[in-house]
Amino acid sequence: MEIEIYADVVCPWCWIGKRRLEQALESYDGEVTVRYRPFQLDPTPVTEPKPLLDALGDKFGGRDKAEGMAAHVSQVAAGAGLDLRFDRAVAANTFDAHRLVRFATEQGRAAETVERLYRAHFLDGLDVGSVDTLVTLAGEVGLDETEARRYLESNLGRREVAADLSGAHQLGVSSVPTFVLAGKYAVVGAQEPETLLAALREVAQREAAG
Repeated sequence: MEIEIYADVVCPWCWIGKRRLEQALESYDGEVTVRYRPFQLDPTPVTEPKPLLDALGDKFGGRDKAEGMAAHVSQVAAGAGLDLRFDRAVAANTFDAHRLVRFATEQGRAAETVERLYRAHFLDGLDVGSVDTLVTLAGEVGLDETEARRYLESNLGRREVAADLSGAHQLGVSSVPTFVLAGKYAVVGAQEPETLLAALREVAQREAAG
């Protein structure tokens, strides 16, 4: 079964959803392939690095409200075994990060790259909108840094990622994470592992029945 994950690497719920899916797959007997699909929570250009909590405060009504939201999400993330450090995170446009994931997919290293991008943003406080940062992260997951830089500093992957982002909206993906199972069935949100496991088993039964 193919599992397509529509997600953004600066979306905390997407990282939680990814981890919960991994937990569900530990109890799933069938074979799956996971494909990472791009989505941007905010396609607005980020002209210079800015603390994420300040950016969220501007959008959601003040720093205090942003900190309250972050505290809630961090508590949920901790239950999935993730440490989110919103106090370190930097706001970033993720278009080039999605291009790096596309490059990594071609090299068979998509999963490691996506995980490293989440950690870079939420734990390390790195700017995942920076090409220099992305090249360094590429090297850390075993990709060739020179090739990654050449890819990111060129137009390679731009048209494809833009088409994928447009395709996500055409499919009706409006919130992330969205998991599409077997190309037909959508599960929206960072569902609990048990919910995802039940969905996997139900879809497998439907597909087997034809």
